[in-house]
Amino acid sequence: MSFGLSEIWQHMGWPALIVAAVLITMGLASLTVFIERITTLRRSRNASRAFAAHVADAMERGDVDSVIGDAEQFRAGHLARIVRSGLTTYWHALKTPDISGLTPTERTRRHLERYMEEVAQDLRSGTPVLASVGSIAPFVGLLGTVLGIITAFQGIASEGSGGLSAVSAGISEALVETALGLAVAIPAVLAFHYLSNMIARDEGALNRAAGELLDTIEDWAERDARRGGARERVA
Repeated sequence: MSFGLSEIWQHMGWPALIVAAVLITMGLASLTVFIERITTLRRSRNASRAFAAHVADAMERGDVDSVIGDAEQFRAGHLARIVRSGLTTYWHALKTPDISGLTPTERTRRHLERYMEEVAQDLRSGTPVLASVGSIAPFVGLLGTVLGIITAFQGIASEGSGGLSAVSAGISEALVETALGLAVAIPAVLAFHYLSNMIARDEGALNRAAGELLDTIEDWAERDARRGGARERVA
C-alpha cells in the first residue's frame, strides 16, 4: 500500500473517519467564528468613528434628542449603542422622579455600568468556541490516533502476522488524526489570542467613551443646576 494522504484517507476505518469529521467540523466552526468576529469588530469601529464625527456638534450643544435620533443610523457601532442607551436613561431620569433619591446622573452611571457588561459580552461573542476548539482538538486527534492504533493491532491479531510492514500502514493512518487535531487547534489558538487583543483594545476605548459621556452628562447637570433647573434639551 502507498502512504500518500489520499490512500491513507481511503483506508481509514469508520472510527477514524468519524473523528476526522469531528475535527474538520471544529475547524470550520472556528474559521466561521473568526471571520464573523473580524467583520463585526471592523464594522463596529468604522460605524463608531462615523457616529462620533457626526454627533460631535450636537453633543457640544447638549442636543440629546438629536444625538439619540442619529444613533439609530449607526447601530452597527457599539459606541452609538452606548451613547443612545446612556442618553435615553438620562433623558428619562430627568422626567421621572426616583423614589431612591438618586440623581439623574447617578442613575445613568449605574445603568451604564450594567450596560457595559452587556457590551463586553457582545464583543466576546463566539470567542469561547475558539478557546474550546484550541484546547479540545488535540485530544480529539489523540483519540483518533488511539482508535487507529487499536484497529491496526486488531488487524494484526486477526491475520496472525506481525512486523513493521504489518503495522506501519495502520500507525500512519492513526498519526494522521494527531496531525489533523494539531492543524485545527493551532490556528484556533492563534485566532483566539488575536481576537482577545483586538477585543481588549475596543473594550478599553468603549469604556473610555462611556466615561467621557458621563463627564458630559455631569457637565450638563452642573449647568442646569446653575440655571435653577433642568433645561429642555430638544432639537
